[in-house]
Amino acid sequence: MKSEVGQRTASDLNDKDEPIYQALMNAIVEHQLPPGSKLPEEALSQAFGISRTGIRKVLQRLAAVQMITLTPKRGAQVATPGVEEAREIFHTRALLECANLPAVLAHLQRPHLAALEALIRQEQQAHRQHDGPAAIRCSAAFHIQLQAISGNQVLTEMVTRLTQRSSLVIAAYGAPWQRGCRCDDHDRLVALLRKKALQPLADALQQHFDHILASLHFERSGEVLPDFARLFAGTGAA
Repeated sequence: MKSEVGQRTASDLNDKDEPIYQALMNAIVEHQLPPGSKLPEEALSQAFGISRTGIRKVLQRLAAVQMITLTPKRGAQVATPGVEEAREIFHTRALLECANLPAVLAHLQRPHLAALEALIRQEQQAHRQHDGPAAIRCSAAFHIQLQAISGNQVLTEMVTRLTQRSSLVIAAYGAPWQRGCRCDDHDRLVALLRKKALQPLADALQQHFDHILASLHFERSGEVLPDFARLFAGTGAA
């Protein structure tokens, strides 16, 4: 009985941290907290209305998935992938996502295509409205939903983590206007999905990642301290 109580308490604490973890994760992925941004515990604890101990737990979770770095005496900051790491992230994505395409095609149904097309429309609208965070969300969601069609939950989780780290790469090395992927590439992928043309589909997806890598200039921006109170207003502890 004592063990069950302890497990519930740990779960409750994790649930309490989850909105803060997601808020920080989204801000990093959507380039509102760019690579190199310092994440001081005191400023974050004030922004979210929780203790520094609570913030420290969230930062440790983000460090575990390589979205931030924790350095003794320097504290936390948003991770800046190195050039080789950046290339490896996209090469790994290409390997996983292309290799999973036969399973995607084997499970593909019309509702899957409709959902992907809806994401492309949302992504296009975000680009027209110059809504960078929305464009990034839709771009990542397209790739995650595409792989999820296969029913391979483990691979889908891996792709999800890699898309998050990909966003760090684009934030660190992409042009200032770059937001997510190219919409026309996604259109082409859906057209090939409809035809169930495996090899052309795999070739198009590989070219898609090649285009992204070719667009990166591998120049870093300086460190900044964002306005946490503005970014996370309304996300703090109840």
